[in-house]
Amino acid sequence: QVQLVESGGASVQAGGSLRLSCAASGYTNPLRCMLWFRQAPGKGREGVAVILSGGTSTSYSASVKGRFTISQDSAENTVYLQMNSLKHEDSAMYYCAAALRNCGLLADAMDYWGKGNQVTISS
Repeated sequence: QVQLVESGGASVQAGGSLRLSCAASGYTNPLRCMLWFRQAPGKGREGVAVILSGGTSTSYSASVKGRFTISQDSAENTVYLQMNSLKHEDSAMYYCAAALRNCGLLADAMDYWGKGNQVTISS
């Protein structure tokens, strides 16, 4: 059974940085990509970053491009989200996700989800 376990969520001040981690285990079929989504209270789940397996390609939502960086440690089956210049509007529950086929930033296309990690940015 595939498990995605996030860590690194915290409360920080605006302008600060955080790094989220997502450890993947238990998969037998190759994962095509891994992604980070976020969901603020009362809002839908927003895809923020995706990385293809092997780290050959990344993509970001407009809201985080230039501030967030997704990376992968293939040896440890871990994906990271480095978040810099954090803003109040970045506050959300952050979810790690993985897909076997569709690597668009679309929540409905994901095959596996982590349980989420809270990130809170104070002004």
